[in-house]
Amino acid sequence: METVSTAPAPGPAQQQHQGRSPLALYALTVGAFGIGTTEFVIMGLLLQLATDLHVSVATAGLLISGYALGVFVGAPLLTAAMSRVPRKTALLALMAIFTLGNLACALAPGYGVLMAARVVTSLAHGTFFGVGAVVATSLVPADRKASAISTMFTGLTVATLLGVPAGAWLGLHHGWRSTFWAVSLIGLIAMAVIALFVPRREAGNGSAVSLREEFKVLRRVHVLLGLLSTVLGFAGVFLVFTYVQPLLTQVSGFDEAGVSAILLVFGCGMIVGNIAGGHLADRALVPTLLGSLAVLALVLLLMGFAMESRVAAVLFVGLLGAAGFATVAPLQLRVLHSAHGDGQSMASSLNIAAFNLGNALGAWLGGAVIDHGPGLARLPWAAAVLTAAGLAVAWISVRTGRGGQ
Repeated sequence: METVSTAPAPGPAQQQHQGRSPLALYALTVGAFGIGTTEFVIMGLLLQLATDLHVSVATAGLLISGYALGVFVGAPLLTAAMSRVPRKTALLALMAIFTLGNLACALAPGYGVLMAARVVTSLAHGTFFGVGAVVATSLVPADRKASAISTMFTGLTVATLLGVPAGAWLGLHHGWRSTFWAVSLIGLIAMAVIALFVPRREAGNGSAVSLREEFKVLRRVHVLLGLLSTVLGFAGVFLVFTYVQPLLTQVSGFDEAGVSAILLVFGCGMIVGNIAGGHLADRALVPTLLGSLAVLALVLLLMGFAMESRVAAVLFVGLLGAAGFATVAPLQLRVLHSAHGDGQSMASSLNIAAFNLGNALGAWLGGAVIDHGPGLARLPWAAAVLTAAGLAVAWISVRTGRGGQ
């Protein structure tokens, strides 16, 4: 909300609130780090899980799909259930679910219980990021809202860069259960810092929003177009990233030991792209939205030519991380702007669910391309087509009306 020049100077309470805002953002970042770690660390534990639980690697891999589908289902359900709960209380409750879910994973006696615990844990994911994004944007001036979102999502990118390798190392040396014990500890730390630093009533959250008002956002065409842009645009990232190990070993010619180091390049790219996307979206949301999706599609297109060269492959893995996560803040802020008012928490949570639906869609289509299509080496081109479809939807949304620009 803009203020006129005659507005009174902020009082002591407001000044304290403004001073606490950066710490509140970092508290949200800690929660995002824990959630990001538990989502992706399973990729580095599949062999240990499969051996210990006496299941195939493919069956163990379903723990990833189960989590993604849990996020997709849980985001609207928990957001609806917490529609009358103050946002700080909701964030603490979600981190409690997350922590208890990871404790259940650490104690799981078998595969079935582990899958159920993963699904329970995933239920908190979408709503935490959705509500967290609304809280983050309420803590900063209007010209820093996208940067606030990217600050929170930095926890997710750092989790990919540091948390996942650390969790995989713990699992390798101390058993896979130790990883879930460690993530549970992160959950407790996140609850503590959120309790300490997130204000009880952030700006723009003066009263609870009814469940009916929350679901009204689904009547807004630009919200629906924004969600579809997220699904299609981000699906291209995971169509490639899900199969990055076989791409690097079978197409680029790296040995398996070299893949971990290359994934660090991807993680660094994620951090750079996430921060850049937030800053650019603050300056010009729509051009950044369309431009980042266009750049991502171009990177994927060129990646299809580059993977046969080792040097180019490493470069484009980094560019994929940067281009892919440069889209996150503008995609999230676009949906928030399209919701404009009551129902922002639901719209924001649904967009997190859309990211995860895109992950699942990309992984599934990638498997189809490998098994029934042009094959492994052509995955980046298929991904480019998918992201281009997301760009087209975003362009249609912009052309058919303001939709929260």
